Amino acid sequence: MSSGELVAMATAAGAGLAGDSGGGGGGKLVKPFTPEKAKEIIMSLQQPAVFSNMVFDWPAQHWNANYLSKLLCGKQIRFRMGMKKTDTVPQFETMCSYVDATLEEFLAWNCGQGVSIAGPFSHYDNSEFWAYADYKYLARVFEDNTEVLQNVIWSDFGFPGRNGRESSLWIGSVGANTPCHLDSYGCNLVFQVQGRKRWHLFPPEDTTFLYPTRIPYEESSVFSKVNVVNPDLKHFPQFLKAQRHVVTLYPGQVLFVPRHWWHYVESIDPITVSINSWIELEEDHQARVEEAITRMLVCALKAAEDPTNTKAWLNPTEVVGTSHEINCQYLNGAISAYLEHSKVVETLTPTELKINGEHRVEAPLKKRKLDVYTRTKEKMSPHHKLATGAEKPEEKILFGLDLIPVLPSLQNESSERGIAESDIKDIVTESGRHVGKLNCAEEQPVINKAEIPLADNIVSDSTTCPSISTDDLLDCLVNPEVIHLVAQLLLQKRTCNF
Repeated sequence: MSSGELVAMATAAGAGLAGDSGGGGGGKLVKPFTPEKAKEIIMSLQQPAVFSNMVFDWPAQHWNANYLSKLLCGKQIRFRMGMKKTDTVPQFETMCSYVDATLEEFLAWNCGQGVSIAGPFSHYDNSEFWAYADYKYLARVFEDNTEVLQNVIWSDFGFPGRNGRESSLWIGSVGANTPCHLDSYGCNLVFQVQGRKRWHLFPPEDTTFLYPTRIPYEESSVFSKVNVVNPDLKHFPQFLKAQRHVVTLYPGQVLFVPRHWWHYVESIDPITVSINSWIELEEDHQARVEEAITRMLVCALKAAEDPTNTKAWLNPTEVVGTSHEINCQYLNGAISAYLEHSKVVETLTPTELKINGEHRVEAPLKKRKLDVYTRTKEKMSPHHKLATGAEKPEEKILFGLDLIPVLPSLQNESSERGIAESDIKDIVTESGRHVGKLNCAEEQPVINKAEIPLADNIVSDSTTCPSISTDDLLDCLVNPEVIHLVAQLLLQKRTCNF
């Protein structure tokens, strides 16, 4: 029995346990966590986990593709078309083609019906291609029918008023996938509605092993150069050190993805539907400054390299803001927002500061100045808190049927494609146990100045050594750790003059 099947069994078993018999046999189902407790878990948990039995009464649980096709009444949405092939190169969005079509046409194509019925999909053989309507903001999809946005009830997870308006819709055929990436902002809640999706996740401290790149450029997305389901270990040998976590998400489950966790997601059923929402965090204020710096550097260098061709490096989701003037405004706006937020923080007592409705302790900005020269020697972690103070000790999170941890994959355990998958059989024995992560901090060798080649030597050796491209330079300049350091320096400079 696969671990995915074990997850499904755990969900079914949990649903049975959730009933309140009340002296009878068919009592009302009770959710395992109150909104307050669910939010407490989300705000403190630092590993992925699956919530079960939390959405059984959501109207959106009925949003399968057939239902949505009727709800949208022939409205066209854009699908990304990708090849069903096994390649060592990630299939980035810039490599895909796009089709505007209705859900009826998508369903006809996916079922192999006639060319005339499939419409725009008729040029794509569904045995060779997959289709993915991804990143579809529900507020835009249902702009003519906003009442249905109430069918998504994130308030059950402790976020009052949050519904479909702050959510995205994903509809795909088997094989549809997103390249491995991390999200710069927030944490992620993903509700699986129809079909199954397999998630490959990697912790933030493994970033070096994922070979991060910002080409193609998309704000808030740091992509990996590695195809994590078919890695090219000759070019990316450090990927072997990455600690993979794999889980299959079933309908009715909600996956929590902590901040800065890498993830590759693939549809493994003929049709999949899911809904997600990115939850804002305190750290996003500085993350927006870091993204603005990245945007300015990438756009400046790539636009100078080839001013007439942005399609090769700009993700299809990024359509404006590539001019230097606009990017300068974007950066200054992000810095101003950060400083304004920090001014508000300074005026609050520790118990008055609220983040997403949660009381937290945060040191004022002036006390958060860091020695940037020693900061780089610290372990870089997105969970590193600049705050100090008497924070309330965290309660131990008890995992079980209603909250299933996504554990690191065992090296000798195999599943489909030879990828190790988290074994749900270990829930009881592993429950509450802290899972250690690889420490990727390595001492860098000291370079002797006498060993640095002269410029003349560099030029003369250019015929035998690969030349450095703009992308190579950008991979260094906009590396997440480098950008984090630059943002710290820039904010210190502005703070002194604020």
